[in-house]
Amino acid sequence: MAEIRNYTMNFGPQHPAAHGVLRLVLEMDGEVIQKADPHVGLLHRGTEKLAESKPFNQSIGYMDRLDYVSMMCNEHAYVMAIEKLLGIAAPPRAQYIRVMFDEITRILNHLMWLGSHALDIGAMTVFLYAFREREDLMDCYEAVSGTRMHATYYRPGGVYRDLPEVMPKYQQSQWRSKKDADRLNERRSGGLLDFIGDFARRFPACVDEYETLLTDNRIWKQRTVNIGVVTPERAMQLGFSGPMLRGSGIEWDLRKKQPYEAYEHMDFDIPVGLNGDCYDRYLVRIEELRQSNRIIEQCVKWLKKNPGPVMIDDRKVRPPRREEMKGDMESLIHHFKLMTEGYCVPEGEVYAAVEAPKGELGVYLVSDGANKPYRLKVRAPGFAHLASLNEMVQGHMLADVVAVIGTQDIVFGEIDR
Repeated sequence: MAEIRNYTMNFGPQHPAAHGVLRLVLEMDGEVIQKADPHVGLLHRGTEKLAESKPFNQSIGYMDRLDYVSMMCNEHAYVMAIEKLLGIAAPPRAQYIRVMFDEITRILNHLMWLGSHALDIGAMTVFLYAFREREDLMDCYEAVSGTRMHATYYRPGGVYRDLPEVMPKYQQSQWRSKKDADRLNERRSGGLLDFIGDFARRFPACVDEYETLLTDNRIWKQRTVNIGVVTPERAMQLGFSGPMLRGSGIEWDLRKKQPYEAYEHMDFDIPVGLNGDCYDRYLVRIEELRQSNRIIEQCVKWLKKNPGPVMIDDRKVRPPRREEMKGDMESLIHHFKLMTEGYCVPEGEVYAAVEAPKGELGVYLVSDGANKPYRLKVRAPGFAHLASLNEMVQGHMLADVVAVIGTQDIVFGEIDR
């Protein structure tokens, strides 16, 4: 009788459930995983090295492209690091706008995660539902920055501009009848804050829809309960953060433990799991959708009552207004110099971290007093999570690898950098 040997199998990079460019080399005994070796680096673009050759203010756009599902949170960490070195702080209104867009970004990220994770495991409808809500939030990005994804909206000292008073409207076209356009424009009659407020009112019912489809679904539970269990102690040893750590039962959230911007004024809860399996991490992220919605509602309420500047009035950091630039030679020169050469940042090193949707996203920045960073290091949460993949899938079946990759919420932009 022939002996049964383990065989090696490539999972990805073309596999649709590999979430981009993961090459996973699996050592298998029949259908059971003995070892999983993730090969990363296929999306390496040298972001940290590129930042060393550009003025500080020209690298904000690169940060958007790290974790390209939660764009503004990446900008936030980088901008906070520059602000720490410069010793400046954004005005209160800018801080509330940042908090609001951080939470909009968290919802965007979790909807993307929910849709793709469910699709990988075999639930199609949730994907379509999640993208329906993402569309509205992408419109919010577009309203403030002109772009649906890579916004470059946060700037050292505040944000690029105040929230618009009018929302762009749909128009009749060969693809959209006047009746459809009017129906879509009903919510766009006011400004951006009214639009976001209307979204925040509607969104809890949408989360209920996702839960109806998944939470008590027999197949969903069979695919996620007791899969990829990580104990609280092991989660800390592996360097987990965000929902991966909270899913294992550790109540750690930078927004509460090390509050930044306006988070200390916000009223919200930290959801925590019990068993540390895929199902608990799903429940944690679903509850985070609801808590983010609460924070957005509080920000909208505050921003409606408190107008004010959204950028620090320090001409070393802040470019002149467009009107000044068009009519005044000095302002034009100032704008040109600021955009091409940037500003010199005092010598020093700093670490700034935000609670990004995937976990703790930190930026370690070293300045030698020039207008470019001497060194930039991004602490990506997904990197530590991917490192634990071997441990999480050992002893599981091949189909469970897909569930574990999904629950880790991996994006390779930030892992490969």
